Amino acid sequence: MFINQTVAKELYEDVGDTKLQTSKEYVKQKRVSIEHIDYNNMNNFCVESLVDGNYDKYRVHISLRNGELDRLQCECEDYNLHYGACKHIIATLLEIDGNPKYNKEQNKSKNKERYSNFTDLINTFYDEEMRLIDDDIGESIISLDKNVNLVPKIIFDSYSKEMKIEFKIGTKKQLYKLRDLVEFYNLMVNKEQYKYGAKLNMVHEEKNFDKCDIPILNFIMKHAETIKYVNNNSNSIYRYYGKVLNTGSIVLSNTALDEIFEILQNKRVSIEKEYIITEIEFVNNIPDIKFELEKINSQEYKLICNIDTYNNYEIIEGKEYTYFLTEDKLYRCSKEYKESTLKLLEVFKRNYTREIKFSKKQMPNFFSIVLPKVEDSITLDTIDEEEIEQYMPKKLGVKVYLEFNERNYIVAKVMFCYGEEEFNPLKENPNIPREVLEEAESLNKFRKTGFLLDKKNARFILADDEKIYNFLYEDIIEYMQKFEVLATDDFKSREIKKPKMGSIGVKIENNLLGIDVDNFNFDKKELREILEKYSLKKKYYRLKNGDFLTLEENEDINFLNSLISGTRSKL
Repeated sequence: MFINQTVAKELYEDVGDTKLQTSKEYVKQKRVSIEHIDYNNMNNFCVESLVDGNYDKYRVHISLRNGELDRLQCECEDYNLHYGACKHIIATLLEIDGNPKYNKEQNKSKNKERYSNFTDLINTFYDEEMRLIDDDIGESIISLDKNVNLVPKIIFDSYSKEMKIEFKIGTKKQLYKLRDLVEFYNLMVNKEQYKYGAKLNMVHEEKNFDKCDIPILNFIMKHAETIKYVNNNSNSIYRYYGKVLNTGSIVLSNTALDEIFEILQNKRVSIEKEYIITEIEFVNNIPDIKFELEKINSQEYKLICNIDTYNNYEIIEGKEYTYFLTEDKLYRCSKEYKESTLKLLEVFKRNYTREIKFSKKQMPNFFSIVLPKVEDSITLDTIDEEEIEQYMPKKLGVKVYLEFNERNYIVAKVMFCYGEEEFNPLKENPNIPREVLEEAESLNKFRKTGFLLDKKNARFILADDEKIYNFLYEDIIEYMQKFEVLATDDFKSREIKKPKMGSIGVKIENNLLGIDVDNFNFDKKELREILEKYSLKKKYYRLKNGDFLTLEENEDINFLNSLISGTRSKL
C-alpha cells in the first residue's frame, strides 16, 4: 500500500458508497491516466492524473505532506460545487494505491528511486523514535500555552472564480492543518483536550489562543457550525455526495468574503492559485487604475490603460463590496467603483487591448457617456482646454409643461435645455454635446412615476386615477425639486381636498336620525360613493369635476361614517 490508509479511509467515507463504487468502476475500466507522480513515502507524495468521466476528461491533483492532505483538486462540477473529494479524485487514489507500477521508481532522481525502500525503512523507525521522544516532552510544551495561532490560507479556483479558506493551528515552532473544522468546532464547544501532533496538545478554550487570532477563531466557529448543521440535516443528499459541505475548508460566499476581509485587512496571507503558493496583502483601498485620453492626430483619439489587462487580475463579488485580486494584493472596492472604473477596465480586457481608439466625431459620446461615470480615473492632461470645451456638454436643464386634457388625464411635455438650445427629446436629436446619461435618467423618472409615452404627439400621459392622485399628492414635489415645472391655470386649480363638513345638523324625526349635509365642501350627491370608498379603505375619491378628495386621516369623514353605519339614517 503506497498511501497513508488513515487518510484514504477518511476520503472513501466522505464520498459515500455510491460514488466510491463508481470510482472503482472507473479504475476497472482503465479510465484513469496517471500523468505525474512525485513520491517519497506514503505520507509525502504528489500525483496528477487525467480521468475520463461520463461527460469530459478531468484533471486531478492530490498531494499529501507529513501525513496531512495538503491539496485535493479536480476540474469537475462536483468538486467546484463542494470543494471535497469527488469520484475522479477517489478513482486516482484507488489507481495508485497498491499498484506496483506506481512505486518509487517514478521518482525524478534515479539514485533516490533505486534506494527509496531503504529510505522508507529509515524514515519509519526514525519517525517512530522521534514520536516517542516528543511524547515524553510534548505534553509540557504546549498544553498550557496561551499563544496558539490560527493561520489562514486562501485557495482561489481560476475555473469557478471562487475562493475558499483553510487553516493551520499551532505555534511558531509547528503548525498543523485543521483537517476537519466541524471536529474543531465540537472540541471548542466542549472545551476538550486534543493532540494534533508532538508539539501541540491543547485544551480548546478561547483563552489559549493568541488575542490577535480571536476574530479568526470566531469566524471558524460561525461557519463550522453552518457546515455541521447542513451535513447533519441533509441525509438524502448525504447518501450520494457524502458530506454535502466539505469540512476541511470554508467556501467564501459573498457575505463570508466581506467578513474575512474585515478580519485580515492590512495583513499578508498565503494564497494558492493554479497550485502555486504565494502571498497577498488585504488592502482596504482601491487599486491604482488610471486611464489617459490622448490625441493621435486631428481626427483620432485613444484611451490608454495604465495596467496590463490580459490575465493578471480577477474581480470577485462580496455582498457589500467588490474585490480586485492581483498577483500580490486583494483590494476592497465599493460597488460604485465596480460600476465605473472596473466596468471600463473590463472593456479593455474583453477586447484584449490596452488602448481604445475612436474618431473625432465620437468625442461627444465619450464626454457625455463615458467621462461622467469614470471622471476620477481618467486624465485629460494631453488635450488642450479649448478642445475639451468644444466637446464638453453644457449643464442640462429640464422643463416640464403640465396640463389636464379633456379626459382628466395629466399630459406632460418635456423640453431639454443646453444654454440657448431648447428641444423636445422625444422628436428632436440636435448635434450638440449632450449629457446623455442625465437625459436618460430624467426621462426614466416619468416611466417610474407611471407616465405612458404618447409617441405620436411626443409627450407623456398619466391616465391611471391612483397614479394621478399619487402624482398630485407627493410626486410633483420631487418633480419641482428636480425640474423646472410649468403648469396651466386649469392644472393649478385642481387640488386634493380634505372633506370638510362645517357644523352638522342632526335631528330625530319619527324615530329616524336626520343629518343636514348642506355645509359640505363637495356635492352631497356624491356622499354615498365617498363613504363606500372610505369603507373600502381607499386613499382617495375622485369627484365628478376631476378633483380628488383625500380619505386618509380625516376626523370629519370618520365621524360621519361611524354615525351613519351605527344608526338608521336618511340622507
